[in-house]
This record gives sequence, C-alpha cells and structure tokens, in this order.
Amino acid sequence: LENFCENNNMDLVSAVTVHFVPLGLYKGTGDTLENIAEGATIAVPNDPTNEARALQLLAAQGLISLKEGVGLAATKNDIVDNPKNIEILEIEAAQLPRTLPDVAFAVINGNYALEADVIDSLVLTEDPQSDAAQEFANILAVRAGDENSEITKALVEVLTSAETKAFIEKTYGATVIAVF
Repeated sequence: LENFCENNNMDLVSAVTVHFVPLGLYKGTGDTLENIAEGATIAVPNDPTNEARALQLLAAQGLISLKEGVGLAATKNDIVDNPKNIEILEIEAAQLPRTLPDVAFAVINGNYALEADVIDSLVLTEDPQSDAAQEFANILAVRAGDENSEITKALVEVLTSAETKAFIEKTYGATVIAVF
C-alpha cells in the first residue's frame, strides 16, 4: 500500500484486513513430508516475494533451514541446511500446477491452485499468523480520512461478517483464509 500510494501520489489507508491467500504445499509424486525421498524435487515460485514465502514454508516444516534473519527476502542462496538434499526447482508461479506430475511437491499460490483445480492435493498452507500473512493479507483500502465514514463502516461490517467468513470458507476452503 505504501509503495502504491507513493508511486501514484495518493493517500490511502487500510480500513480493515479481510483475507489472506496463502501459498500451499501440494502433493505431486511424493507421498508425505515425513517420507520425502532423499533428493526429492520441490517446485517453488520463481518471483522473489513468493519464492521467499515458499522457502519459509519449507523451513517451517523442517525440510530446510535458512540463514537467520532473512525473512521474506530469502532465496535459495540462503539455505544453510538441507538434510534431505531436496532440489528446489524455481518455476513461473502460474506454471506450478502443471509441474505436479513431475515433482514430489510444489508450493503453489492459492489462486493458481484454484484455477488449475488441484485443491485435492493440498498438504498444508502457510500459517495465517505468519509474517507473510501479516505482510500480504488483502485489505479494504480507503482514502485517508474516510476510514471512519459511515460508508466505510458499513462496508467493513459486511466484509467482516459471519456470513462473509462462511462464504470464504465454503467457496475457497484453505486457499483463502479470512483473517478478521
């Protein structure tokens, strides 16, 4: 939001955080993470932001270890321990679902997983409390000063209602997570 405002000479603020689209680990030829084969291949998005998130997800599962403090700037070069010698294959994010027949697992953006209808192979997602969730959650942005307007309050009420949460959960399952 800050970059957008700066680049577009606008003054927007967040009225509410609505949902998070987590990266998910999807099963390809692999069985379970506990039984991942030595030298197995895991495909990850090749763009810097999503690759860092994917590596953090793999690190959270104990598959790799990353340099301390790299956070959401992690790259393959920041892997300091890889006990199963996992091959990290960087692929354009939209193409990741197509790699599932050829890799043990792939870390896929929720929108691409939905589009490719691979939800049934979902193993796990990013934690809704993760740094990525805090950084990349979708918000309702409004002009500064309008965050307490009656229109904004009404929209916030609808977006954060039990009905909206139920709709998100029913429609998107684990690929979109309400965070209100």
